Amino acid sequence: MPTIAIFFGIIVRMWHDDHPPPHIHVEYQGFEALVAIETGLVSQGELPRKVASIVKDWCLLHQTELLNNWEKAQHFEPLDRIQGADRD
Repeated sequence: MPTIAIFFGIIVRMWHDDHPPPHIHVEYQGFEALVAIETGLVSQGELPRKVASIVKDWCLLHQTELLNNWEKAQHFEPLDRIQGADRD
């Protein structure tokens, strides 16, 4: 599963040919969650409240890039890295 961003210890990944709706996989210190790209909200799993807030803001800020990656993933194309919330 390609890693598309890492920031503040948060790892964001996206699978190729994954099930809809468009989402990202987020890991943070043993927590794992699926986060909807459209809303930035956790749809499955769990994240600490502060991490969920950071991921939501980041997701909404980079929504176009994430949706472009989602389309690429559906066609098994290489995914682009996206700048993290820490600007890394």
